[in-house]
Amino acid sequence: MAFNGLATHQISRPSTQSLHAFVAARVNGVSGRRSRLVVQMAKKSVGDLTKSDLEGKTVLVRADLNVPLNKDLEITDDTRIRAAIPTLKYLTDNGAKVLLTSHLGRPKDGPEDKFRLNPVVPRLQELLGGAKVSKADDSIGPEVAGAAKALGNGEVLVLENVRFYKEETENDPGYAEKLAANADIYVNDAFGTAHRAHASTEGVTKFLRPSVAGFLLQKELDYLDGAVTQPKRPFVAIVGGSKVSSKIGVIESLINKVDKIILGGGMIFTFYKARGMSVGSSLVEEDKLELAKSLEAAAKEKGVEFILPTDVIIADKFDAEANTQTVSADAIPDGWMGLDIGPDSLKTFQDALSDSKTVIWNGPMGVFEFEKFARGTYGVAETLAELTPKGTITIIGGGDSVAAVEKAGLADQMSHISTGGGASLELLEGKVLPGVAALDEK
Repeated sequence: MAFNGLATHQISRPSTQSLHAFVAARVNGVSGRRSRLVVQMAKKSVGDLTKSDLEGKTVLVRADLNVPLNKDLEITDDTRIRAAIPTLKYLTDNGAKVLLTSHLGRPKDGPEDKFRLNPVVPRLQELLGGAKVSKADDSIGPEVAGAAKALGNGEVLVLENVRFYKEETENDPGYAEKLAANADIYVNDAFGTAHRAHASTEGVTKFLRPSVAGFLLQKELDYLDGAVTQPKRPFVAIVGGSKVSSKIGVIESLINKVDKIILGGGMIFTFYKARGMSVGSSLVEEDKLELAKSLEAAAKEKGVEFILPTDVIIADKFDAEANTQTVSADAIPDGWMGLDIGPDSLKTFQDALSDSKTVIWNGPMGVFEFEKFARGTYGVAETLAELTPKGTITIIGGGDSVAAVEKAGLADQMSHISTGGGASLELLEGKVLPGVAALDEK
């Protein structure tokens, strides 16, 4: 799928004055109109630090400020910046001096002007409502040390892109120590990179105590980890996307936890073929047929309802203007490919979701970038939006699902929208995230 869920996810914008309260309410799971799940996480949070802990202290914050920029280096979506504000505001309001670090883009060999963090400074200044925000041209070294020493209480210094140093992704201890050298406390609020053991996400924790989670990271753990380990039942997982291979770990893990699993997207044709059905020219991973059989057998053995689409919308070619027809899943003609679930399937899915209390959705139902093949994905999004105010916890677990919910205009009607694609998948798979494991226990 072409959409990048992180880049397209928006939070509806309140006024600058009310922004902190608005986003903090989302982060802390406070809402009068929807059910929320809040699980006490095992890691210490920035909210556990008091004014006496923070005032006058220098705090190194790892945020995810990897915002999309146009050719003029203007921010086209400030979601990631706004998501970092509750943690930054809490720190500055309590008199901390903040060193803010992040990556941006994929620099290959040292500093590149197009990947500098300069564009985020004015927006941060605006969103923080008066706190002084300055910028260093490096992330380590004498210039940073001098600028950090000159910071006043409640001020923010944005350090340069950490990936200008190859030592960042190598988790080099020397670079991590230099990054930590000017700080007293570490806060990780970058969930999107928490699955990477980098110098700024894992290495620095060896040199700074306390090392704690920011509000955004805490929220992700409360929802994603909390939903999987302590779900309200019935617990339903919706897994979509083009390939079984990219979701093996998630499906295997969730089969052990859910009451029902609903499959959609291109991966369904591998399951169909594994059942001996004809799939025309639909996408099939031939080397995953035995895996598909074993996953379905595992679900049956554990008493998990395993739901595949009963009908599909097929096309004579992969094109937005292709000829289409709706057929039963066992009647796909040669030369035609399935690109979306059909209306009977959507009704089946809606029935299966009707009594759910927790739903995790990762992956679209079809090629939703093309209008003709978006109905299944949008139908699922609309169903979840209707369930949320009835008390169902609806979690959009990153990736293209986020893009689809946002494009449908329904993001604000879900319990939680994850900010991390790869990190979300790994957490749902039950993997330990290095950036989380390195933080202090509560």
